[in-house]
Amino acid sequence: MMNQRNTRLLRTAAVLVGLLGVLTMSASAMHIAEGYLPVGWAAGWGVVCVPFVVAGFLSIQKKIAQAPKAKILLAMCGAFAFVLSALKIPSITGSCSHPTGVGLGAILFGPMTMAVLGLIVLLFQALLLAHGGLTTLGANTFSMAIAGPIVSWAVYKLLRKANAPAAVAVFAAAALGDLFTYVVTSVQLGVVNGGIGKFLMVFAVTQIPLAIAEGLLTVVVFNVLEKYSREELHALCVL
Repeated sequence: MMNQRNTRLLRTAAVLVGLLGVLTMSASAMHIAEGYLPVGWAAGWGVVCVPFVVAGFLSIQKKIAQAPKAKILLAMCGAFAFVLSALKIPSITGSCSHPTGVGLGAILFGPMTMAVLGLIVLLFQALLLAHGGLTTLGANTFSMAIAGPIVSWAVYKLLRKANAPAAVAVFAAAALGDLFTYVVTSVQLGVVNGGIGKFLMVFAVTQIPLAIAEGLLTVVVFNVLEKYSREELHALCVL
């Protein structure tokens, strides 16, 4: 039976996901869609992701053994990434962008865990919401579920070792992880569609303020977790 603290956490997560979910009812988020990458490139990105996903499964097993009560946090991180990455924010360039939501999970569970959660999120979005695609699943997984979380985790660890306040470290980690995801996506599209700089400029207009917003939201969620799940965060060596 869940204790009172975990019950509060689950309710808070449900409210957050529910509120954000309202915004996604008519959304079509900007992952790389079917047909935007040649078959060779699409397959190559999928192969690159395999060792990270395998490492992610091993990491999840280790984290759950280390902190069994953190299963709810793990599920919440997956839901957080699913909802945020399904949002659609129109750009004045004619494209659209979205938050990624992977920074929180990377901070709590490490970047390899997010390789697995991100893959699941992207697979469900491709199948159920027509966001992204199956042929481009590897490319989308690498940018959003591998590259972004690695940057978020590294930034958080470096700032905490430098004695930066937790809020500053969380904000910077989530924001920079979000931005780096779009740098990688721009590279993936640019090398096969005529110029990396073109895609960087398209995304930058909306992604910079989105990264700031995601950083602030992640700080709010982290503060709630720090209040109600401090024991789990200590067990995960986050605090």
